[in-house]
Amino acid sequence: MARLTSIEPGFYRIPLPTVLTDSTHGEMKAFELNTVRLRDADGAEGTGYTFTVGRNGGAVDSVLTREMTELMAGEDADTIERLWLKAWWALHYGGRGGPTVLALSAFDMALWDLKARRANLPLWRLLGGFDPRVPCYAGGIDLDLPLDDLLRQTDGNLAKGFRAIKMKVGRKNLFEDVERVAAMRQHLGQGFPLMVDANMKWGVDEAIRAARALQPFDLTWLEEPTIPDDPAGHARIVREGGLPIAAGENLRTLWEFKLYIAGGGVTYPEPDVTNCGGVTPFMKIAHLAEAFNLPVTSHGAHDVTVHLLAACPNRSYLEAHGFGLERYIAEPLRIEDGVALAPERPGHGIEFDWKGLEKIRA
Repeated sequence: MARLTSIEPGFYRIPLPTVLTDSTHGEMKAFELNTVRLRDADGAEGTGYTFTVGRNGGAVDSVLTREMTELMAGEDADTIERLWLKAWWALHYGGRGGPTVLALSAFDMALWDLKARRANLPLWRLLGGFDPRVPCYAGGIDLDLPLDDLLRQTDGNLAKGFRAIKMKVGRKNLFEDVERVAAMRQHLGQGFPLMVDANMKWGVDEAIRAARALQPFDLTWLEEPTIPDDPAGHARIVREGGLPIAAGENLRTLWEFKLYIAGGGVTYPEPDVTNCGGVTPFMKIAHLAEAFNLPVTSHGAHDVTVHLLAACPNRSYLEAHGFGLERYIAEPLRIEDGVALAPERPGHGIEFDWKGLEKIRA
């Protein structure tokens, strides 16, 4: 029995070298990192984390510190499904989403890391294994970059080995988006995978208009065209806009994904392991997508998510965007000629620089 003997939350604020903006979240000067470190009676360790774009990390830390430590003390860490449900229902009335599910995501990730480390297996193999070479794209927060800077950023990503690129849309005037996407398409050439992300900017009719205006540029997908609270609106955009739609980074449960997938509201389901409830529901969402013959993509946490997509036969692209976290990880994600490589290290393989993080403790 892998009895939990230590649960140690951490809360850090990672400053960004430049202020980032998108169409919805405004200025982002720092990201918040919430971690949880588990130890069992045999001395094995597991680590999980989640992040925010600058707010509510304190609430996540409170859930981990006040609730998870009490709920999970002495539990058998190998019974991950049981522990997930225990936490879900214990915190459901005051939670069900928001900081609570982010905290649960970090804790569930730590349980899977611990389980894989105890088995001396990389997480992607423990989850079933498919292919450790995962196609990936460079995701930038670049809505307000001047066009010349956007193209220079793109060239930098190509030099790093990326063979697919995502850019932001959702500027004040649609013609500006069209001009920038047209310039990117010309820069990258025909057939190069190019995605665009609106970050929930538009109403449904606006999104349909935008999708139709962007049709000529052979986009892999249009991401988050409208708010996540409108699965029926997303279904209209899929039907009438003429572009594949990626969505899910702001969905928080398997059941929300069910509404989107079964309702025809998404072409590329896009869970984020740090906010959908963790590894446990992420894999269920991926299998649900597979049952509907849909490819699954991802948002955030690429160092962990590369393992999850490496275990999914219906994986499409991994989003690679470190949010500054790579400065505090011993061996960041490896990318070679357009693919990310799931490591063979036990667990998810992330080793944080805890001393470095201590200097930016929130």
